[in-house]
Amino acid sequence: MRVEIWSDIACPWCYVGKARFERALAAFEHRDGVEVVHRSFELDPGRAKDDVQPVLTMLTAKYGMSEAQARAGEDNLGAQAAAEDLDYRTRGRDHGSTFDMHRLLHLAKEEGRQEALLDALYRGNFAEERSVFNDDERLVELAVGAGLEADTVRAVLDDPTAYADEVRADEREAAQLGATGVPFFVLDRTYGVSGAQPAEVFAQALTQAWGERAPLKLVDAGDGAAEACGPDGCAVPQN
Repeated sequence: MRVEIWSDIACPWCYVGKARFERALAAFEHRDGVEVVHRSFELDPGRAKDDVQPVLTMLTAKYGMSEAQARAGEDNLGAQAAAEDLDYRTRGRDHGSTFDMHRLLHLAKEEGRQEALLDALYRGNFAEERSVFNDDERLVELAVGAGLEADTVRAVLDDPTAYADEVRADEREAAQLGATGVPFFVLDRTYGVSGAQPAEVFAQALTQAWGERAPLKLVDAGDGAAEACGPDGCAVPQN
């Protein structure tokens, strides 16, 4: 079974939701039969790379909150993160474009390091002091820590077209599936779970999706002895 997760590094609920999903997945009876694929979604698409501002400033401007409301929201998110054993800086974080990070995540996917890089980017954004925005060397540092080669990472960052199509394809697919926000979880292209649901909800979704997988139906052409290749070799027609 495949689980696809659309998320954004700038999304605090994606950070929390990933931990909740992983808690449910770790306890799932068929864990070894589940493939998890992370897909790109930008909360602020088209934002200029150098357009970086404090999170509290962004919240008050974008959502019309008072500063007190924005601070209270961040405090609540900090408490939610702590409940999942995640570090979360409620003050002093930045907000900016995540496009380059998503491009690097596609590079990491090719090299089997996607999960490690996603975790590193989340920690860098939500738990660590140095900003991840508009700082290529910071991204190189995090990517190297996740097992990628520094020169390869720099080459991707220096080429704005590298993996850009892959990011945009993920985002188009999210729209086609009806995702208007993240995190958005899709199980075997049959069930969707929106938001950072409790681990119990993810556990129920995993169980239901696994139990309702359609068995393979073979098309019988009327000749059960048709030629085929198998572990012992290929059948050779005698006539």
